[in-house]
Amino acid sequence: MERPGLVEVGQEVDIIEHNTVAFYYYIIVPAVAMSGNYKYSERIKSRKGIVRDIKRDERGYFVSVEFEE
Repeated sequence: MERPGLVEVGQEVDIIEHNTVAFYYYIIVPAVAMSGNYKYSERIKSRKGIVRDIKRDERGYFVSVEFEE
């Protein structure tokens, strides 16, 4: 996430999945934040989650989202 205030802890968010030949990645809609790369075995099956934490460091903001299986 590039700037504060786009999502809040406790908020339900939707994600969309993108894939390449080697991995999957996810985007919080509407383009709030993008995940790192996930292997096929780590693929997220849910498309909704709850924001559990937002942290900031010198690289930017990081959003932690919890998903049900």
